[in-house]
Amino acid sequence: MLQPTPPLEETVDEHQENHVDEQQEQSYHLHSINSTIAIRLLPSQGLSFQLWPAASALVTLLDNHRRPPPDTPRRGQTTALSALLPNERRLRLLELGSGTGLVGIAAAALLGARVTLTDLPHVLPNLQFNVDSNAGILELHWGAVEVAALPWGDIQQMEAVGRDEYDVILGSDVVYHDHLYEPLLETLKFFLLGSEKKSVFLMAHLKRWKKESAFFKKAKRLFDVEIIHRDSPIDGSRVGVAVYKFVKRGSPIEL
Repeated sequence: MLQPTPPLEETVDEHQENHVDEQQEQSYHLHSINSTIAIRLLPSQGLSFQLWPAASALVTLLDNHRRPPPDTPRRGQTTALSALLPNERRLRLLELGSGTGLVGIAAAALLGARVTLTDLPHVLPNLQFNVDSNAGILELHWGAVEVAALPWGDIQQMEAVGRDEYDVILGSDVVYHDHLYEPLLETLKFFLLGSEKKSVFLMAHLKRWKKESAFFKKAKRLFDVEIIHRDSPIDGSRVGVAVYKFVKRGSPIEL
C-alpha cells in the first residue's frame, strides 16, 4: 500500500535512478515541548520511506495546538483541535499509512499519548527504527508508540489492531491512488462506524487532482466531513494542505 505521496505528480516510479541510495535524516523541532525528533528516510526504497507536505503540516498543527502563538493569550485559547484532543486524560491514537512515522511519533510526544503506527509489513522495520531513535524524547514526555501491520481493508489485521481502543485516527497524504480509495473507506468504516467508541479521523491532505473528488463524494455518504484547518499554498501548488475531520454522521464528538 502506498500511503505517503509525491508532490504534484500523477505517476512516480518508486525506484527512479535519481533517488539517493544512502539513508537520510530529517529533524523536526517541536517548539511547544522544546524537543527535536529525528526521522530516517530511505528514498531509494519507495514513497513510504519519504516525507511529504501533509505530514509536516499536521505536525505543525499539533505543535501549535500544544502551544498557541506567542501573541495569543493562553487563558481561554482554543485551536482547531481543542474539541478533538482534550487534555483531561491520556489519549489513544491510531495512524494509518504511517510511512516514516513522523506524525505518530510527534503526536505521542506532543500529547503524551499512546499511539499505534501502521503500514504495510515491508515499511515496519524503518518505522520501528524511527520509534527507537526517539525513545528518549517519548519517555520524557510520557508518549508511547507501538508499530503494527495494517493493510487497508484487511479485516483480520484490523481486528488484530483493535476496534474500540482509539480516540483519534490520524492520516496524512493517504488519498492518492484511486485503487486504494475503497480499501481506505472500508478501514474507516471499521474504526469509525463499527466501534462503540466515538472516534474521529483527522486527515491532512494536499489536493492534487480532480479524481480525488470521487473519494470525498463516497466519504460524505458515510461520514460528516469538515475542513477544520487550511494552510497557505506551498511552492508549486495553488492550494495548501487542508486538515479534514471525519466522524460518524450525526454523531457529535465528545472524547
